[in-house]
Amino acid sequence: METVVIIGNGISGVTAARHIRKLSDKRIIVVSAESEYFFSRTALMYVYMGHMKFEHTQPYENWFWKKNRIELVQGYVNRVDHENKQLILKDSDPINYDKLIIATGSKPNRFGWPGQDLKGVQGLYSKQELEQLEIDAPDSEACSRAVIVGGGLIGIELAEMLRSRDIPVTFLVRESSFWNGVLPEGESEMINEHIRDHHIDLRLSTNLVEILADEEGRAKAVVTDKGETIACNLVGLTAGVTPNITFLENSGIELGKGVRVNRYLETNIPDIYAIGDCAEQEKAIGNRRTVEAVWYTGRMMGETVAHSICGKRRKYNPGHWFNSAKFLDIEYQTYGWVFSDRNRREFEEHFHWRHDKEMICITMAFHSSDKKFLGINTFGIRMRHEMFDRWLTEGRTIDYVMEHLRDANFDPEFYGQYEQEIVDNYNSTFGTNIKPKKKSWKRIFKSA
Repeated sequence: METVVIIGNGISGVTAARHIRKLSDKRIIVVSAESEYFFSRTALMYVYMGHMKFEHTQPYENWFWKKNRIELVQGYVNRVDHENKQLILKDSDPINYDKLIIATGSKPNRFGWPGQDLKGVQGLYSKQELEQLEIDAPDSEACSRAVIVGGGLIGIELAEMLRSRDIPVTFLVRESSFWNGVLPEGESEMINEHIRDHHIDLRLSTNLVEILADEEGRAKAVVTDKGETIACNLVGLTAGVTPNITFLENSGIELGKGVRVNRYLETNIPDIYAIGDCAEQEKAIGNRRTVEAVWYTGRMMGETVAHSICGKRRKYNPGHWFNSAKFLDIEYQTYGWVFSDRNRREFEEHFHWRHDKEMICITMAFHSSDKKFLGINTFGIRMRHEMFDRWLTEGRTIDYVMEHLRDANFDPEFYGQYEQEIVDNYNSTFGTNIKPKKKSWKRIFKSA
């Protein structure tokens, strides 16, 4: 019986295991040092906030793995010996494989800041980091202030978590506006306001210089490039993540930022694949980054590699870009490509609308010459993924999207509806006379 070994039990590795079992009778072994069972990493924040228990983050019951003949090994992989097709583990016997899938995910970036390894300094990625946060920041009495370094999605999640326990938070962001390397100016400015409305001390254009220690080797303050010293009990380092591939150095497996793979997710070594956050495409797919630390792409890669391993070799095809997140209590969705002002292409024109009272806005991108719709960002309005995916595939114009915008709204019927106001603003801005059509379920559910 052929043995498939998967390193990592995150969404990528577990999806691969599930689909290999659906397609074959191969022996499957999943190795992980982080946790015994797969859990939803994006739900960790809600455990700390008291919305759920850790066991609620596990999508599958504990009996699921044995029933589906997926062997779970809790251990740390020190080295991959591809010549002998073995994994060398830290504290247990080697594991032999016929096919190997590397799905080791990411780890928080550390940029060599003095004091970054002190007690009370951590990221927010693993189960162990969540457990450490419970120890270091159980309440505002034990943690009188936290400083978060890095203005991305993990940083704002950590800020929300700490504020849920009334812990004061100072947020150091090196950019001049929050996430303005990703978001257009209007959206970034709105998020700045929203962060401050939640009583978070947002410090823009500010960098960490050093973390100071007390006599017990714990973080007691940070020093910024503005010459300020900010007293704190906890420092959250959330300046992005990087592929978790250190153990593969000198293994013979080709590495770049991540494990280098082709469109079939194959490495340079036969029978070894890489998927998820740790995989790096040899060539970028469209406008996508070569490394994508995104939940749904990890899931897609897991399913893709399962088919290849089971004799149905399949090319990884992620389709149109999309993503979603939350900025405190504002829901964010993006479909297609809407670049920040910093990265905007010369032909890319934007239409931005913001509600005059609520924290709600959209930005649409389109081609300046033929008005071809390129993408949309939405904040505070839920949109139907299938509609934008279809319109992008069909190459629709922004005028068409505006005319049919009600078809894309996914908010419950008792929510506010803003399509007429958005279209009126678009007409006023661009001198058009578009009249939005009524929502049509026939159009919505027609075959793409």
